Order: sequence, then C-alpha cells, then structure tokens
Amino acid sequence: MTPDERWLASLWPSVRAPLPAPPARVLEIGCGPLGGFVPMLRADGYAATGIDPEAPEGADFSRTGFEDYQPSRPADAIIACTSLHHVADLGRVVDLAAAALVPAGVLVVVEWARERFDEATAGWCFARLPSGEDRGWLNDRCEQWQASGRSWDAYVRSWADGESLHSGEGILRALRARFETRELGYGAYFFAELSDTSEADELAAIETGQIRANRIQYHGTRRES
Repeated sequence: MTPDERWLASLWPSVRAPLPAPPARVLEIGCGPLGGFVPMLRADGYAATGIDPEAPEGADFSRTGFEDYQPSRPADAIIACTSLHHVADLGRVVDLAAAALVPAGVLVVVEWARERFDEATAGWCFARLPSGEDRGWLNDRCEQWQASGRSWDAYVRSWADGESLHSGEGILRALRARFETRELGYGAYFFAELSDTSEADELAAIETGQIRANRIQYHGTRRES
C-alpha cells in the first residue's frame, strides 16, 4: 500500500460511521488523485461524488475546486479529509459546504492540528522516516529544519505561515460557527507516512505522553439560521 492508501483504509471506519444510510448523496471535498473515499462509498451503495482539480476522470468525480462546484441538488453529507487546512478562504469554503447540505445534513472532517506539531512529536516522526521512493513531506520538513539552523518552533511556524496553512483551532472555529458539533476527538496523524509504524504505534506514543495527537476527527450537522 502507498501512504495515501494506508491512510484512507485506516480512516474509513471512522469516516463512514456518522454518515446517513445509503443511498444517501455524499460529496467529498478534495478527494485527490486516488478518489479519496468515493470508491468505498460507491461500493457501500452511496451516491458519492469526489470534487478536486486532480480527481480521477469519470462520472463519479468533478475536476474542479469546491469553490467552483455547482451541485445539482443538496447533499445529505459532505466529507473533507485534510482538505481544509490549505484552502485560501476557509470561511467561504465552510459556508459553501453548509449551503450544499440538506437541513441537518452531516459534515465529516478529518484535519491536522498543525499547532500541535511540537519538537517532541517531530523528533518521534523523524526517527521513523522512510527512505527511497517512500520519502514524503516529513522527510522534507526534517531536512529543511536541519539546514535552517533555527529552533523547531521558529522553523515550523515560518514554514506553516509561508504555506498559508490554517491552524486546527482556526478550522474548528469556522466549523463551530456554522455547524452543531456532534463529535470532536484527536488521534494519530503521521503513521501512514512513517516506516514500520502503525496507527496503534502512534496512538500508544500519544497515550504515554511521548507525542501530541495531531489528527482532528470531527463531525457536525448543519446549523439552521
């Protein structure tokens, strides 16, 4: 499995749990080139559409940004998996998500609380980096930090600001303004990008206080005005 495939397979049960029963209509914001959860949703009987400029070709996908997507009718649920922390206008995207849902429609969000990526967590990850073709974004963070000569906090803050990444708390503020929170938890975020590291391994490190939980697991329902 690729890191993306490991990630999707591990998250699927928690993403699937709060969804209404099939054949509900589900939109996925930022499904990526693998199609995100759309193949699994379709296999479970959902009327699912993935929205992403880099989405696969096919009738189940729309190759556009969510800001430009024109739904034919409201969705029963929307999934956004690690797609909100880098959008240009977070408030607008969350507003559009609320508008695209039926009354009391479900929003499922998996996100990164980047402000929890402290030096201890980074060090734990960097000790487990893959090599060769499996290298990923964590390898780049490690190498750029070491080359910078800066403290971890200064480096990662500068990098996140340069990438215009939204914080986890900022994402949650935007969600709470528009949705009623039904679930909010934190969990393992990095395992799929690491060598010989399972989700259980990362959770154990979180539980023993070695690292911080970086994954936000949220679902809410559309708030009526």
